[in-house]
Amino acid sequence: MERKDSAQIEFKRQKEQEMVGKMMVLYCKSKHGGKAFKERGLCPQCRELLDYAEWKIRKCPFMEEKTFCSNCRVHCYKKEMRERIRQVMVFSGPRMLLYAPKAAIWHVICTLREKRKMKND
Repeated sequence: MERKDSAQIEFKRQKEQEMVGKMMVLYCKSKHGGKAFKERGLCPQCRELLDYAEWKIRKCPFMEEKTFCSNCRVHCYKKEMRERIRQVMVFSGPRMLLYAPKAAIWHVICTLREKRKMKND
C-alpha cells in the first residue's frame, strides 16, 4: 500500500470535516430552523455534535487508510453521538446531491470503493 504524506492526510481530514459540516448545517436548518441560530448557523445541540465529530476526525489514527468515518472498521463515537450523527447522515446524505453535488458524488464513489476494498480484504 502506498504511504500518504502528512499533507495528504491533513487534506483528507479537512475534506471530511467540511462534508460533515455541510451535512450538519443542512440538517439543522431543516430540522431546527425555528430556533435562534448560533455560530455557523447551528443550534446548540447540532453545534455540540459537530464539535464532537470534528474532534474525532482530528484525533483519528486511521485517516491514512480510510476515506470517511462511515467506512471505518472501528467506530469510535460514543453510542449516543453515533446515533445522532447517523440521523444527520440519513437525512442529509440524499439531499447533498442538491446542495453539494460534487461532494455528494465523490462521497458515494469513495464509499463504494472502500466497501469493495473491505470485502476483498
